[in-house]
Amino acid sequence: MNAYMTDASGKEYLLPGLLAWRMEYTAGAPCDSFWLRCGWDADNKVKPGEWVGFRAEYQGERVFTGVVDECEVSVDSSGRLLEAFGRGMAALLLDNEALGEDYQSATQADILRDHVTPYGITTAPGAGLPPVSRFSVSSGSSEWSVVYDFARYYGGVSPRFDRQGRLVLSGWDDSRERVVDDTTPVISMARRDKRYGVLSQVLVRDRWSGRTERVENTAFRSAGGRARRVITMPSRSSYKAMRYSGQFQLDRSACDLERLEITVGEAFCVWPGDLVTVQRKGWDWNGRYRAVQVAVGMDKSGYWSHMELAGPDFVV
Repeated sequence: MNAYMTDASGKEYLLPGLLAWRMEYTAGAPCDSFWLRCGWDADNKVKPGEWVGFRAEYQGERVFTGVVDECEVSVDSSGRLLEAFGRGMAALLLDNEALGEDYQSATQADILRDHVTPYGITTAPGAGLPPVSRFSVSSGSSEWSVVYDFARYYGGVSPRFDRQGRLVLSGWDDSRERVVDDTTPVISMARRDKRYGVLSQVLVRDRWSGRTERVENTAFRSAGGRARRVITMPSRSSYKAMRYSGQFQLDRSACDLERLEITVGEAFCVWPGDLVTVQRKGWDWNGRYRAVQVAVGMDKSGYWSHMELAGPDFVV
């Protein structure tokens, strides 16, 4: 894999051969991240503290675009080493606070103009979110939360970033599907059931009308689940908006109930959002899943990919 660092002037540096690296990808939140280690010549005049951007290519394909958070040069008995850490492009939206503002009618172009493009971020093709009436940005919100609220709560789309560092505001691409069967070089598999955090009931209250709506996860309640949340809508809301908010909270919590984790001896075999069909003999939880988080790395053991899978309709 080739790793490139960029300084504030746009000058790019190719790092020497990597000794180890790890890249973690998510379906939107938390932010993507990277870590790498390489040898560092004592005569090197390059100053790692001036690096601000990072990109990586594997077999001629871009596999990461992000920002540099930290660099460290160390010396020990094995020689001089450089380690670098950073995050994906979502970091620029997470680190910057939005200016409080009320839109009479916020369009996708308005949100991108005011909260995305000022940070040098471009948008991937396919975005087409509807306008939102009386959309408000609260003071103290991050730019990421503005984009997330606009896209997820009102457009039904989970915002995320692709490997080129572009903001994606469209649905999942189901054209990619990976099959994990008995021919796959599986290193380990684990099934996790986690009840903590899963909601059985949500009460949504409209402070203006005094109306309260109850939505329930009946399957979880029948299995003994008892966890309720109360949401107070911040402004006048239609019944549809109230119900969507309550159901959204139930669906998002339910996606953590069942997870499947698989580690394979390959690099970049799946990406967040991809469908994964598991067909392994002697495994009790075969079926169709969607990748939620993926970690890819190289170390002394070779290349590996660790995928965390949820149901195909999971909610971010």
